[in-house]
Amino acid sequence: MHRLDTDESAPFMGLDPDDPEVTGITSTRIHDLHDVEEGIGGDNGLPYTSYRERRKEAQRMQISYNVTSVLNRQQFVITLARALITYGAPSHRIESQLISASRILEIDAEFIHLPNIVLVSFEGTESKAHIAHFLSCSGRLALGRLEDVHRLYRSVVHDEICAKTGTEQLINLIKAPPIYGTKTRCLLAFMLSALICPLAFGGSFVDMWIAGFGALMLCALQLKVAGKSSLKSNVFEITIAIGISFLARGLSSIRVDFFCYSAISSAGIVGILPGYLILSSALELASKNILTGSVRMVYALIYTLFLGIGLQIGSDLYLLFDTGERLLLKDIASSSQRMIIYTGMFIADNATAVGNGIPPTGTFAYSNNTIRTQEHFVDGCYRPADFPWYLQPFPFWTQFVIVPAFSILSSLANLQPWRKFVLIVMVLISCASYAANKAANHYIFNRSDVVSAIGAFVVGLLGNIYSRKFGGTAFTVMVTGALFLVPSGLSQAGGITASGNGIDIGSAMIAVSVGITIGLFMSQAIVYLFGTKKNAAVFSF
Repeated sequence: MHRLDTDESAPFMGLDPDDPEVTGITSTRIHDLHDVEEGIGGDNGLPYTSYRERRKEAQRMQISYNVTSVLNRQQFVITLARALITYGAPSHRIESQLISASRILEIDAEFIHLPNIVLVSFEGTESKAHIAHFLSCSGRLALGRLEDVHRLYRSVVHDEICAKTGTEQLINLIKAPPIYGTKTRCLLAFMLSALICPLAFGGSFVDMWIAGFGALMLCALQLKVAGKSSLKSNVFEITIAIGISFLARGLSSIRVDFFCYSAISSAGIVGILPGYLILSSALELASKNILTGSVRMVYALIYTLFLGIGLQIGSDLYLLFDTGERLLLKDIASSSQRMIIYTGMFIADNATAVGNGIPPTGTFAYSNNTIRTQEHFVDGCYRPADFPWYLQPFPFWTQFVIVPAFSILSSLANLQPWRKFVLIVMVLISCASYAANKAANHYIFNRSDVVSAIGAFVVGLLGNIYSRKFGGTAFTVMVTGALFLVPSGLSQAGGITASGNGIDIGSAMIAVSVGITIGLFMSQAIVYLFGTKKNAAVFSF
């Protein structure tokens, strides 16, 4: 009312509404800045702070209402670190997430993140002694639990619940059993491999069931046998790859071209491909986390070499017993590359022919390409037009059904609850990534890294926009779309076959993962150029 009356009075017409003569506010600061700095600056007190620094300090997020003891806040940070590792949080974000939590909770802590290990050091308030905690745990990707962990983290740092309550809820979450049982997860593995076989590797209606059966046996042995014995877990992947390759090569020899070896073997082991591991290591290397990124990348490459060698051993092991099939494959390979060379002399009938540039002598070269034509091969499988429908590749319109179904099953296989609305967002982003990848593949040939980068850019753009506009968790809605790009990119790079070696498969996976990393980082940089800056750590790729 004082401001309104003053504005309407005649002597103050034309003054700014925030003018001191209008507001009546007087400055309490000493005009001589040098005296102020002498009084509180240097060694005698705090240095002079500008208006920007004071405003930044006033806006700093801190716990004001749900205040608890230092010990409870430290226990929350330790439990949060254990939960993030257990449920497969993006490894290059774990350290920043913990630093953000400790800063907001006002505790002095330092963190060192190694593969499956987190070192936490707290500084005592009274004794000034450092208390170190060593956390070592392993886990797998669980989207539903990871979203719950992030929700509890946001509730604590936003001062909605106290750190003690958050710690108790995190402990109950870690102790809870998986949301899906063994039978359900085996069924999901069967359906995933059955769908990816015709979608990415050119399999037929007959091939998809064999690939699904191989994935079913793989998942059952992985959950029931490999986890109970360290000795069995060390050779589990190689043994499974050998078995699936042996089965695929044996079925492909029953009748010529009835089963496709490359489609069955590739889709059968797609469940144990280290796609997420290589993607995480590439993200860490791009984030300048050299130590953890290098360790994960080398392990993923060696793991991929094991799978490639296992596929080759399984194929050669069957051919060792089946001599006829080995000779048949050898004849097919040699006949398709056979070249017959005749050497002779050209005889010119008149001077006109010689004048046109035809040499008087030369060689003839004839190549034999009459056995199989290139247009009959679809993603490495021989599919001539006279084959029945159940031996033909799936038509184009089936992708509109298979892609959403595969996205739903992939989200459920990564332990995402099916009753939540976020599942629809995951499926939509995954379908958009596949559409962008497919469209880019029509214009860019033999560059799986560039095509994967375009698909990952769409995933990151949609996921980060969803996080900024609707307050969701960007990482969980982006995982399905990002992992969908791995088998799709591998199929464009030639698939996972035993015709090559493990090094070829490893280089193909690195190319795909690097492309996905570039696309995710570019999309995040573009989205966060606009709008306000987040106070907490970004829980995204």
